[in-house]
This record gives sequence, structure tokens and C-alpha cells, in this order.
Amino acid sequence: MAEDMPAATSAAVEENHGVSFAAATRVWVRVALLSFGGPAGQIAVMHRILVEEKRWIGETRFLHALNYCMLLPGPEAHQLAIYIGWLLHRTRGGLVAGTLFVLPGVISLGLLSWVYARFGDVGGVQGLFFGLKAAVLAVVLQAVLRVAKRAIRGRSMFAIAILAFIGIFLFSIPFPLIIAAAALIGFFGHAMGLDFELSIHLSKSRIAADAPASIDAAFAKEIPSHVRPSTARLIRVALVGVSIWLAPLIALLTILGPTNVFTAIAAFNSRMAVVTFGGAYAVLAYMAQQAVEYYHWLKPQEMLVGLGFAETTPGPLISVVQFVGFMAAFRQPGSLSPALAGTLGGLLAQWSTCVPSFLWIFMGAPYIESLRNNKALSAALAAVTAAVVGVIANLAIWFALHTLFREVHQQHVVGMNLQLPVFNTIDLSALALSIAAAIVLFRFKMGMIATLLGCSVVGVIMHLAGWVG
Repeated sequence: MAEDMPAATSAAVEENHGVSFAAATRVWVRVALLSFGGPAGQIAVMHRILVEEKRWIGETRFLHALNYCMLLPGPEAHQLAIYIGWLLHRTRGGLVAGTLFVLPGVISLGLLSWVYARFGDVGGVQGLFFGLKAAVLAVVLQAVLRVAKRAIRGRSMFAIAILAFIGIFLFSIPFPLIIAAAALIGFFGHAMGLDFELSIHLSKSRIAADAPASIDAAFAKEIPSHVRPSTARLIRVALVGVSIWLAPLIALLTILGPTNVFTAIAAFNSRMAVVTFGGAYAVLAYMAQQAVEYYHWLKPQEMLVGLGFAETTPGPLISVVQFVGFMAAFRQPGSLSPALAGTLGGLLAQWSTCVPSFLWIFMGAPYIESLRNNKALSAALAAVTAAVVGVIANLAIWFALHTLFREVHQQHVVGMNLQLPVFNTIDLSALALSIAAAIVLFRFKMGMIATLLGCSVVGVIMHLAGWVG
């Protein structure tokens, strides 16, 4: 994607906001290495460093960018990093910020996926992953409450969350329809006088109103050309970006055909990148159902292992797609060695999922910047965030069913798709460990990483004691 400004002009803008490209790169490395704990933790890290510590971007602009990223399909924390990198240093800034944000996770998840595929059924390792799965259930429940606290403001927002949950859990309504309906309700509800307000609580610190951030101060003097909407640039970015994104899929279709596992991985993740709205946890709900129930690449319990890996490594939570892609290709390697096939499958899944995030930002951010004061758009974004609460609640229940019960049956009743547990197959060990994880998370405020690691150790002990089969 070509640069949007002449060299002299871009240098002048960089000088105006006072943030060099080298300094920004060092900060993005720091953000990437600290980006543990899923989207909530990653957004908080960016807010603390970029808004409070560095004062590169103001609170209002940060939240406006976050609202837009939450409306997009895919991981909002990754997209927010791309957005701010793009604000600072145009296309190259967005590319560097977004690439560095996922790079540590790509490396660590590749290694963990190989360890699981190679040693997952071996003694103590099996107990370790058992503990990890039980802890992940408590982590997802915590995510539901965190997002609900952030998103639910009043009866209108609560009603949207409930309706979204009913639609997806009982009637299997597609994610895009739920998100589109929520956006329309927020947009027209604002016109009718309903109160839709998104309040993002990220820090208790106060920022002086008389100290404008670097970007805000520079943009108040002159809006750089890359931030101004341009139809010609929009078309150019769309053509180049889509070509880069879909090149592997087109090549695989041509060479290996549609039934090959690598083609399926690329096609599935490319499709997921455009239809899964509402942030990383919403994406996980769709991915878990498809990867487990449709493609049969892995078991429900293995999805929990992958999510645990993504939670305990830096980078976006959606990087769990790398684990899914690794396991799919590892088990269907063709003429390749399983380890090599798994590695390529994981990287292919990451590419197909993460590249579109760059595209959405480079195409849409100039237009979103021009709508910063549009109240109707803000209301639509707030309503979407409320719907996400219902989507994540569905994910939590799906994980609970497959973590705590060894058998789950699906029944169709009056147009509803119900997943009902077989109660006499309850796993008491998993239940006890999940309750313990919830207690240390909610009551004693233990960190997520410590909780996951602690439960993994307990899982090994339970396995050695013969409490885990």
C-alpha cells in the first residue's frame, strides 16, 4: 500500500506532532511484549502508555478509535494498534504497529501448539492442559462481567444484550445479523431520544484538560492528507489490500483444490475475518462452533486448550486461530511432516485472519476520523458493544457445557437449537477446579496469568493423584 504523502510533507507532520518513527517503533515493541490478558488487558496497556504516559493521543480520540474497532469484524485491540500507528505515521506506522502486536504471539503459539500436538496425551502434560481448560472457563466468565460493566448503561443497552444472547444461543442467528440489528437499533434509537452511551473505563487517573496530546495538537493546526477521506485512495487501498490478503487462498485453490486442508484453513479464516463482529470473544464463539462441529479439526476441550494458550501469550486473543490451524494441518499433513504442516497451517490461519484488520483501518479510518462528533454513529457503536455482551455470554455457556460435562446433546425444539448436558456425565474434578479459579479471580483478585498457571500446576497434581482420567 503506497504512502499517502510526499516525503517532505510527511516529515513536516511528524515534526509537528513530535513523535519520531523510531520512537514509535520502540513503544510498539513494548506494547507487544506487554499485551497479555485478552483485549481488555491489551487496550488498557495501550491506554496507559499512549494516552497517559506518552500523551501521543487524547482520551476522546482514543475512545472514538476504539468504538470503531469494536464495530469491525476481528480483534479490536489489534485494530486499535493499527489505527493509532496509522494516525502517527500513516501506512507504514499502521503496518509496523499491527505486525509487532501479533509477532510475539505467533512465535510463542507456534511452539506451544507443537508441544500440545506432540505431547498432549502424555501423563503430566495431559493434567496440565486439564487445569488450563478449567481455568479458562473462569477467565471467560470474567470477560463477560468486564465487558458488561463497560457496555451496559441503562435499560435499552441491557435489553439489547439479552436479545443478542437469546438470538445466538437459542435460535443460532448469525453474528452479522445480530450486530447489524444492534447498530440499527442504536442509530434509530438515538433519533427517538433513547439513551445509548458507551462509557469506557480504562484508568482512574485524570489527564489535564489544558495539556492536549501530540496528535490532537498537531491535527488542530492542520489535518494531514492521509487522515482526510479520499475516494481514489480508498479504491487503491481496497484493490491492493484484498489482493495481498487473498493471494494465498487463490494459490491454494488453484494448486491443491478446494478440499485440501490448507485451502480449507485459508477459506475458513478468510470468511471468518469478514463475518465475525463484536471483538475477539465473539469471534471465538463462531470459530469454536465451526472448527469443532463442522470441520471436526479438534475437540471442544482442545478449543479450551488453545484459548488458554492465547490468553497466556502476548498478542491478540484471536491468535488462537493459529492453534486451530496447526492442529488441523498437523492431523492431515499430506506429503509433509506433521510438524511442518502444522506450522504452515498455523501461519496461514494467522495471515487470513489478521491481514484484513489492516485493510479495515486503512480503508475506513479517514472516514471515521471525519465523523468524530457524530452522536448517531456513537449510539450505533454503543449498541453494538451491548450486543457483544450477549455474544460473549453465549461463548461462556458453550465452554461451560463442554468443560464440565463429558456429553452434550443438541436438540431442536420449536425452532430453537438447544445444547443440553447429560447431567450424569458431569466432571466433578473440572467443576471443582473451575470454581477454585473463579474464587481466586473474583474474590482474591489474582492476575489472569497467575490463575492459569496455578490451575495448570494443580491439574498436573490431580492427574498424578489419579483424580483426572
